[in-house]
Amino acid sequence: MASNGVSVLDMEKKSGVGGGVEDVYGEDSATEDQLVTPWTVSVASGYTLLRDPHHNKGLAFSEKERDAHYLRGLLPPAVLDQDLQEKRLMHNLRQYEVPLQRYMAMMDLQERNERLFYKLLIDNVEELLPVVYTPTVGEACQKYGSIFRRPQGLYISLKEKGKILEVLKNWPEKSIQVIVVTDGERILGLGDLGCQGMGIPVGKLSLYTALGGLRPSACLPVTIDVGTNNEQLLKDEFYIGLKQRRATGREYAELLHEFMCAVKQNYGEKVLIQFEDFANHNAFELLSKYSRTHLVFNDDIQGTASVVLAGLIAALKLVGGSLADHTFLFLGAGEAGTGIAELIALEISKQTKAPLEETRKKIWLVDSKGLIVHSRMESLQHFKKPWAHEHKPISSLLDAVKSIKPTVLIGSSGVGKTFTKEVVEAMTAFNKKPLILALSNPTSQSECTAEEAYTWSKGRAIFASGSPFDPVEYNGKLFVPGQANNAYIFPGFGLGLIISGAIRVHDDMLLAASEALAAQVTQENYDKGLIYPPFRDIRKISAHIAANVAAKAYQLGLASRLPRPQNLFQYAESCMYSPLYRSYR
Repeated sequence: MASNGVSVLDMEKKSGVGGGVEDVYGEDSATEDQLVTPWTVSVASGYTLLRDPHHNKGLAFSEKERDAHYLRGLLPPAVLDQDLQEKRLMHNLRQYEVPLQRYMAMMDLQERNERLFYKLLIDNVEELLPVVYTPTVGEACQKYGSIFRRPQGLYISLKEKGKILEVLKNWPEKSIQVIVVTDGERILGLGDLGCQGMGIPVGKLSLYTALGGLRPSACLPVTIDVGTNNEQLLKDEFYIGLKQRRATGREYAELLHEFMCAVKQNYGEKVLIQFEDFANHNAFELLSKYSRTHLVFNDDIQGTASVVLAGLIAALKLVGGSLADHTFLFLGAGEAGTGIAELIALEISKQTKAPLEETRKKIWLVDSKGLIVHSRMESLQHFKKPWAHEHKPISSLLDAVKSIKPTVLIGSSGVGKTFTKEVVEAMTAFNKKPLILALSNPTSQSECTAEEAYTWSKGRAIFASGSPFDPVEYNGKLFVPGQANNAYIFPGFGLGLIISGAIRVHDDMLLAASEALAAQVTQENYDKGLIYPPFRDIRKISAHIAANVAAKAYQLGLASRLPRPQNLFQYAESCMYSPLYRSYR
């Protein structure tokens, strides 16, 4: 019942987050002082209500609610508000010394009390982000079989071929707006984890809600299990996936195609499908094949590229010049490396009006066989060919640094300790402020640590990494390393697509996201050597990114939500999910 005596159910129906989804029970359109009904199939009450993570409030149920919903005796007599519950849980989490124990405690909370889980994550994002996502999620995926308790998403395996549409209908939520899907072949820098890769879609979607404000019920994590080539998992009696070698070729393509068609048929044209941690050969193929027919986004290729470009645009204030004045050298020429390189070339082309073929010449890539040069063209995979420039062959990264003299060194190789002392010293020899980005995840795979970058460059490097590092003190000065984390981009990017009703993703939207993120870096951040804003402001940052992406969707004629809201930033903020408890009638 609203304060004016009107029931939420009697009010005019409003859409959920910009996708035109009917808010049947009035939960999302209700303000915090309005009463809602805790529906499941019927009205949830008593023991059932305490076992329903969407509606359970634990000890926060009021005396009146305990009477109305048959909770007397099922809870201890104390009534705690949500803030006190949060304080208690944070105290408990901090007692755990092992990060994986914190991860498991957070997953248990998500299964028990959804709103409290998101309140914890939103209010303590800098502390808990490394727990629910990288680096801890990597260890969780490696041990997913032994820590597995309850399924948290949809598992679609080769056994379901021909029945994928039926499987999608088994998921209890019907108004899905974002799907994060993996086949588990290249989980972070850890390789093929098969079915155990489910930790990645689950983690990403919890960030979509916490950082981007999408409703949890609108998010669907999916793992496609086509087998695994990981011998250790195939021999593991606790492995939860198909115990067979990976399907490839036609069998693989047919299963993926059935999945993509079923998703569109079941959830419509505007559902966002985010590909996550596919191996290089499949990632590029899936993105190019489905980007014309579906709303698809690959976070490893496009999300990483967008967040790195934002860091580079921001870093120009510290190193000077425009992007076109710099020379870029990458270690790693896979999804992340080539994706970042292409977006940098696009941005330079946009700024200088020079053709893309020309702007690519400022960017050099080193793979496992050395510098990518024209003489290697015949043996290169198709996605590496645009980066094969005229130059003598060079086999080592150090020699490539000395020969090309880059101003920016970017690591996306997935191989730790590759930015050696000699490499960092060489970068420092011909750059006053070398820009060094060690992007590989998790921390163990980082090309170098923050401490190494600052020490070896004598405190001159501007450094950012993929996984978090603690601040470093060098020569009496405190350096705070930035984190080029995709979580800056994808939640706001996804929100922007949804509030505009976008039907396709365009490269210009990625550039718009990068520019919005770079614009959030303040002078105070620059003074600390930071090229990314602090994560504590992430919801506001996500709203700015969403507004910029939505504006670009409208400009390109790819938005279907009409009329266009006048103030997109305010609209994005108003669409965000609130984790505060609702009062029940």
